[in-house]
Amino acid sequence: MNSSETIRIAIVEDDPAAQEALRLLIDDTEGFRCVGSFGSAEQALRTLREPAPDVLLLDISLPGMPGSQAVLHFHERHPAMAILMLTLHDDEERIFESLCNGAAGYLLKRTPPARLLHAIREARENGAPMSPEIAHKVVRLFRDFRPPAKVLTDLTRLEIKLLSLLSEGFSYQSAADEMRVSINTVRNYIRSIYEKLQVHSKSEAVSKALKAGLI
Repeated sequence: MNSSETIRIAIVEDDPAAQEALRLLIDDTEGFRCVGSFGSAEQALRTLREPAPDVLLLDISLPGMPGSQAVLHFHERHPAMAILMLTLHDDEERIFESLCNGAAGYLLKRTPPARLLHAIREARENGAPMSPEIAHKVVRLFRDFRPPAKVLTDLTRLEIKLLSLLSEGFSYQSAADEMRVSINTVRNYIRSIYEKLQVHSKSEAVSKALKAGLI
């Protein structure tokens, strides 16, 4: 997707004031457009149709189905849609559940508007934006849950470097810039990583590498 194209965003937030504030921020910013706002995951799941939004802002604490569980249903129905979790508290159990279920990123609700907009763009570009407090917990959580698995020795040094960058929230393009290779080279690395780790998404690859202690 061209970076100059308008990013289409949907919001799932049960607090009317917070929902309206997010909608106004998005619609008042050039290059961003709110295409739907919902008060529950169930309402959004019933209503969202293809083409899905580029990014879904999903509150983790919702009436009915919590966001940490709903993310799995959204991810299954709209696999190309990036899901960015929003939370008041850095709840470790829900962080872990959300990321395992397919969330692309995780932000505290007190995140400044400019950083939120940047995170939406990052998520659309296959990045994994996280508030610093969340990122520290994620790394520790995955290491704490690491099973005594064998080291995945088939990965090359550059493939491991790429996974490390992705785990830190780099997009494919920013990882390519950091590694001083082309975006096509990064995509080739990703295909190789998926095949070697027998995974189907970036989050699965990063999770498996973290659990194996490679990154």
